[in-house]
Amino acid sequence: MAESFLFDIANSLLGKLASYVYDEASQAFGVYKDLQRIKDTLSIVKGLLLDAEYKKDKQHGVSEWLRQIQNICLDAEDVLDGFEFQHKRKQVVEASGSTRVKVRHFFSSSNPLAFRFSMAHQIKKIRDRLDKVAADGTKFRLAKIDDAPELLRRELTHSYVDASSVIGRENDREEIIKRLMQPHPQSDCGDGGKSLCVIPIVGMGGLGKTSLAKLVFNDRRMNQLFQMKIWVCVSEDFDIKQILIQIINSALVSTVPSASALTNVLSHQENITNLNIEQLQSRLRNKLHGQKFLLVLDDVWNDDRAKWIELEDLIKSGSAESKIIVTTRSSSVGSMMGTVRLYVLEGLSIENCLSLFVRWALKEGDEIKYPNLVEIGKEIVKKCQGVPLAVKTLGSSLFSKLDLDKWILVRDSEIWNLKHRKDDILSALKLSYDQMPSYLRQCFSYFSLYPKDFTFNSFEIIILWVALGLVQFQTGGEKVENVAREYIDELNSRSFLQDFEDYGFYCKFKVHDLVHELALYVAKEDFAVIGTQTQSIFDHARHLSIVDDNSCGRVLFPKSRSVRTILFPMEGVGLADETLLYSLVSRYKYLRYLDLSDSSFEFLPNSIAKLEHLRVLDLSGNCKIKYLPHSIWKLQNLQVLALGGCTELETLPKRLGKMISLRQLIITSKQSDLSENEFASLNHLRILGFHYCQNLKYLFKYNQLQSLETLFVISCGILELPLYMFPNLQTLYISDCNNLHLSAYSRKSVQTLKMKYLHLEGFPELSTLPDWIASAKDTLETLIIVNCPNLKKFPKWLINMSHLKRLYISECRLLSRIVLPGHMFYLTALENLHIDGCPDLYRQYQPQCGVHWYEIAHIKSVYIGEPRGEEE
Repeated sequence: MAESFLFDIANSLLGKLASYVYDEASQAFGVYKDLQRIKDTLSIVKGLLLDAEYKKDKQHGVSEWLRQIQNICLDAEDVLDGFEFQHKRKQVVEASGSTRVKVRHFFSSSNPLAFRFSMAHQIKKIRDRLDKVAADGTKFRLAKIDDAPELLRRELTHSYVDASSVIGRENDREEIIKRLMQPHPQSDCGDGGKSLCVIPIVGMGGLGKTSLAKLVFNDRRMNQLFQMKIWVCVSEDFDIKQILIQIINSALVSTVPSASALTNVLSHQENITNLNIEQLQSRLRNKLHGQKFLLVLDDVWNDDRAKWIELEDLIKSGSAESKIIVTTRSSSVGSMMGTVRLYVLEGLSIENCLSLFVRWALKEGDEIKYPNLVEIGKEIVKKCQGVPLAVKTLGSSLFSKLDLDKWILVRDSEIWNLKHRKDDILSALKLSYDQMPSYLRQCFSYFSLYPKDFTFNSFEIIILWVALGLVQFQTGGEKVENVAREYIDELNSRSFLQDFEDYGFYCKFKVHDLVHELALYVAKEDFAVIGTQTQSIFDHARHLSIVDDNSCGRVLFPKSRSVRTILFPMEGVGLADETLLYSLVSRYKYLRYLDLSDSSFEFLPNSIAKLEHLRVLDLSGNCKIKYLPHSIWKLQNLQVLALGGCTELETLPKRLGKMISLRQLIITSKQSDLSENEFASLNHLRILGFHYCQNLKYLFKYNQLQSLETLFVISCGILELPLYMFPNLQTLYISDCNNLHLSAYSRKSVQTLKMKYLHLEGFPELSTLPDWIASAKDTLETLIIVNCPNLKKFPKWLINMSHLKRLYISECRLLSRIVLPGHMFYLTALENLHIDGCPDLYRQYQPQCGVHWYEIAHIKSVYIGEPRGEEE
């Protein structure tokens, strides 16, 4: 793992050492002094980590020293988690009201005296290792520093561009110029003044935002439209004084009418760098006063709104018709600064990429001489997925190299294995990565465990992050899953994600191939993706991903016993070898995340109960397993148990209620009823799902699940759903439950619901939405209705949904209207409207020409899909 994570790993370990649980347990088990010594030594080492990070590429041995520290910290975390497990066992025993005999029986597999001896031995070993490595660090002469070393910086940009060298951006240029020519609505900026028009151009590094801004800046029409043009490269440091100096100097140059006059001005120009901020702001305001200017702020990273408002106030002295273009990799920065909608820059077409590649890889005319190279070039540019800087990087690496083998090597190599040059695509992406906070960098590296073009579901990746302790707990009691979702939104804002679909309580997305290669690069030796082409993996790998069935039988698993993650990310790829399963469970006792989805073994070993650190056990999609071992209830750390799609599973394990850490439980079972008392003990259960429970009729009759926030019910034939049993329910997802009568509930019976998300799918008899949904008018944010072929209209109360942001309607072919004509405007919060497979709605709301299009044209995101199949 990249050493930049180590500071956070050390911090996390120190936090655990300082907690009450560890303090109490360490004294009880006689290891208090050893733990204090580890804490003291680690505190000293932590202060040297930033200096070591800075020197690791310059001083031999520092990288290995950092790796040793990291391994010790992670091993110490494994050992110390044993305290937490013992603490939870104690809670279970006390809650059970057992006699002393039962308590002894409970601990028969882990006698307290044996635990004490083992813990003392392991902690002493950790202490000695840390002392030795800390002593070794003295030879590197590391210093304690509080600030991170200076990051790789992008070169400052200038405004000139040869328009003929920019390919495929003509339409983008015209769209930005169109926005510049439109009058600004003079929106209120919140302080009684009026804001300037700010047009944000947003996209990932290397996509060509700066080139597009240059095309616009140098267009002849801009000279006629504006009296003054100003170009400022902001880059990482949003220094107000330096920005003012750049604006003043750029404004001076842009007003000069000729080259000779320019020389004269520059020769007499005073050195304004010596002026203080007061003098600069006065000079700036005089310079801009009354001028209609175009200001480009290129490469903005600042997300501090106060700094932006300060700068904006200083440049308001210009004409109100002035315009500002901002280029940024962050949509949140663009939204903060922008006064019009973001212009999200897309990638180039394959044809444009090939034209650009040929220009950088071959001399003029060589494309005719070497058609075989051009054919290889077509395959190379596919790797770039529309990113022009990647095309230039690969093209320039091949310039003047006409050897076919070298072109094939580039085609078949990962881009991060190619030679690294300043200001190429590798630098651009690495800069974006380096600018992330460290907690995001850690989470980002786990994308490396998944194949390219993988469609991520936020549920799955959040479970992984939480299980591995990557999500920082916030003050104020915000749930850890909500914090993780904020991480995803931040990664999306920083242009690391693509094809992002937000459904409210969850989202789907992909990562660009180049971003995936960046994840592989930063993950390094701690992560291993095992496939048919894998020859070997590092012995100290802690996170394993198996991407094809043929890999399972190969002896490629690391000798180290510190593996934390085993993942089968590909649909249909699982584990069928029970011998290998037994081996993995017995060898890797520190597993946190065990994904055995789509596997086909019949028995789960009893030894699964020895995985005391396990947070996630995913058995979904196993169509052979019939029983779970009774010992599974001993997994007191387990947070997620996924049994969805285990269609042969006879019953749930007994003593389920003793799994006190469960937060998510997905069930497929043949049983007809549930043990209500067991569920009543699951005080932390937030997500509950029932998939293909064909015999299950009742969920609960008496006990409310106060903690439950999300309920999935999918393909459950005769199930009755007592919604009043879930007073804090926020998400309800019901699909393909033909015998479930939604209209059976009254508003009164469900008036306590606080739903934010409702998904109803596969109700052939439904003609209108049930009235009880109206009880969520003050909370519902997402409403999804799918495959209700007899649904004819929505109730009048829909317009009262004051918080509704997303409305998705699909395959409701008889639906004639959403609301009465002219009433869509009542849905003031609506941001996303998606209609598909609805012929009447398509005719009414068809973009530009539908009779009611004007009612929805203001909505931020609208998709009206053309009906498919039968003729209208």
